This record gives sequence, structure tokens and C-alpha cells, in this order.
Amino acid sequence: MPPLARRNLFHDKVRLTVTLTGIVFSVVLIVVQLGLFLGFTTATSNLIDHSNADLWITSKNVPYVEQGVPFSERKLNQVRAVTGVGDAQKLISRWTQWKRHDGGQDSVQIVGINVDDFMERPWNLIEGNVADLKSPDAVILDELYKQKLGVSRVGEVFEIGGHRARVVGFTRGIRSFTTSPYVFTTFKNAQNFASIPEDQTMFILVKLAPGANLEQVRHDLLDHVKDVEVRTSSEFSRMTTFYWMFTTGAGVAVLIAAVLGLVVGFVVVAQTIYATTVDHIREFGTLKAMGAPNSYVYKVIMNQAAISAVIGYVLGMIVSIFVVHGSQKGGAAILMPPSMAAGMFFLTLLMCVGAALVSINKVTRIDPAMVFKG
Repeated sequence: MPPLARRNLFHDKVRLTVTLTGIVFSVVLIVVQLGLFLGFTTATSNLIDHSNADLWITSKNVPYVEQGVPFSERKLNQVRAVTGVGDAQKLISRWTQWKRHDGGQDSVQIVGINVDDFMERPWNLIEGNVADLKSPDAVILDELYKQKLGVSRVGEVFEIGGHRARVVGFTRGIRSFTTSPYVFTTFKNAQNFASIPEDQTMFILVKLAPGANLEQVRHDLLDHVKDVEVRTSSEFSRMTTFYWMFTTGAGVAVLIAAVLGLVVGFVVVAQTIYATTVDHIREFGTLKAMGAPNSYVYKVIMNQAAISAVIGYVLGMIVSIFVVHGSQKGGAAILMPPSMAAGMFFLTLLMCVGAALVSINKVTRIDPAMVFKG
């Protein structure tokens, strides 16, 4: 690495600080926006991705999990009779009203499950256990929504849809994409809370028998069970995510903000590297007058950009880690998986090298004779 690159870069501490500030700002902004996008994406399909089901059976034309339409629960027996079905369970997921002690009401999403089955159980429990849901009117919710719903401890009693509900446990990190928290309870309680007739369900979850072919079972289910849709968990998850992130425009807005962060970082870095190059234009002219090839001069500029990228990336990731950690206690989680952190390094390097290309264009037009002019 040419020593000249380091000398040029660290000679003006103020300009270096401005350059690094631009890179750090860009890195943090992109991490926050992309992390929010990943967090929102995860929240939209939480119920589906944690269901342990292979197939979801819904009414016709249900576009996403929050739009389930009740249908006869007698179809459950028809589903269980299909060859290749190892397990099938009813599920309710529907919005209703939670009444706080102060008389105020909030929307919640009731999730009614078979407590004795492994499919669609609340996860990340930090207080209580799933078996506690067998007690009368029991519900489990996430600790994130305690304040919103006016809950302070296990054992408190509230009203859901006009029916008594008692909190028996808390989970951690089960966020909903909407402002309506998930509230887990038994299937029977969910029918009461959400005013669903006793002979109806909203979904049937299917787990395949060992060795069963998914597409064959799916085809047989469509043949034997009328007026339903049969989708794989991954397919239904993608449909739900696509609706909330793109049909509503929420995901597009977050992605646009991430792109703006990249543009801001590029402009700031390009301007500072260009200014540094102009300040040392005579030095570059001297190098060319002494016979230094353009490739050497280009290497100096590129190395300045690379050094800036590495330092800015490290500082930006340190700040980002604190931001990501702080978001875990809020309603909107910012996620930063290892693959994203690694990708951010290459994106930062690409941004800085791309910005350096603006400076290189200036150097290519240097006349070596300028060194001998006054």
C-alpha cells in the first residue's frame, strides 16, 4: 500500500473526520433501514413461520393470514382422512378488542390453538408455560405489549370481546406487524373471544406423515376437501409478507430510505475524497512529471478510499450494534444477521471506491508541466 495514500488521508484531520462521519452515517442509516425491513418481514409471517406446519388450509381466496375467513370445522375430519396427513389441527387467528382496567380498548389478534399439539404454540416463553392455557379463560401475550394492554403481572384479569380473560404467561420477542398484539389461548376460548360459531374454524394446519410427498398430499387434499385453498407454509408466508411489505407500501418506504442513505454516503465521501485530491493536485502532478504511471496515482486514490471504508465501516458497525440492541425492547425490531453485517462491509467498500472514481477523472487530466509553473 503506497505510504502516500495514508499521508494524504491523515494530513487533514478535519477533512478525514468529515469523510468518516459521512461513511458512518450512511452505514448506520442503511443498517437501520434494512434491519427494519428484515424485522418487519419477520413480524408479518411470525405465526406461519413458527407453526411447524407443512400445509395451511384456508377458505377460498384468502390473501394473507390476518384475512382468514371462517369455514366448517367438519372439514378437519376430511383432512385427517387423506393419505399422507400425519397430523391436522384447527387454528383461529382473528382481530378482536381487549378492554383495559382503565376502560380503554385496544385491538388484539387472538390466536386459538390446540394446547396439546405441537403446532402453533407460543414460543420464547419467559413466564408461565403452554399447559397453563388449559386453565379457564387463560391467555398468553408478549411482554412488549404489557404497557399497551395495561398488564403488569401474571394473574390479572381483563376482558376480550366481552369475555373474561386471565393472563397466565408472557413471551419475549413475538411481535406483530400491525399494532395488534398476538394473544394466545385455547381454540375454544378463541371462538368466544372472537365471536366465531362453535362449528367453525379459520385455518387447518397439516403436518405430513413421514415419507409423504408434499405436492401429492396437497393435490389429494384439494380433491377431497371442497371450497378451500391448500398452501405450503413457505408459500403462505411469502403471500402474507408480500401483502404487508409491498401492497401496503410499508416495505417500499423502508427500502427507499436505505437507498437514500447510500446516496448520501456516496455524495459525502465523493466530495471529501475529491477535495483531498484537488488539495494534493500538485503532488500528483509531480509524480507524473517524475514518470509515475497513471496506475500508481490511481492506486493511491483507491487506497485512500479503501482506508476510509474500513475505518468508517468499523465505526459504523459499532454504532449500529448499539442501535440494534436498543431496538429489541421496542415495538419495531431492527435485525442484523451475520450475512447482512458482512454484506455491509462490501457495500461500504463499493461506495467508497465508487466515490474515488470521481477523483480519478480529475487526475487523468493533470498536465505534468503545471509543476514548473508559478
